[in-house]
Amino acid sequence: MVFCFASGTFNMRQCADRIHIAKDFWFTYNKSMTLAKKITQILTEKNQTLSLAESCTGGLLAHWLTNIPGSSKFLKAGIVAYANETKEKFLRVPRATLEKHGAVSLPTIKHMAQGARSLFKTDFSIAISGIAGPSGSSKEKPLGLTFIAVATKKKIHAARFIFKGSRLSVKKQAATKALELLKNLLDETR
Repeated sequence: MVFCFASGTFNMRQCADRIHIAKDFWFTYNKSMTLAKKITQILTEKNQTLSLAESCTGGLLAHWLTNIPGSSKFLKAGIVAYANETKEKFLRVPRATLEKHGAVSLPTIKHMAQGARSLFKTDFSIAISGIAGPSGSSKEKPLGLTFIAVATKKKIHAARFIFKGSRLSVKKQAATKALELLKNLLDETR
């Protein structure tokens, strides 16, 4: 429930903005939790495991998945690899890839996904890297640019997205899209 009180320079537009933010939060959260519950069910039934490599989402995806009872049966580990040094050291992203393409790129996200799957010895991994803002963007890499990859033992599915909104909104959209990509992949292999 959102309450708006008129005082000082507060106006109806600010009230409407608060209502929109609250509605957006609950819609995204409910959609994400529905996907997380389905993923929990599928991975648990198949006795398969998942690992995570998050950058711009800062552990949000891990947070959502661990809100689901039973997630410990499939979620082995996650790493928040925010700094390039962490991507390089733990996820084995080659320095040359980071220097040539940057942290927010298709080649980097593929290495992150494969690195997490190898490091934690899981059946699947998800990697997310992007520019959540409000700074860090450029003409070539706009605000909201996000790469997401899902790695399996056989291949890596990776995609590029541009999400709109605030920093938190971009993070939520990226984490939700990552769940959607994994769910679609799991549905294909059922």
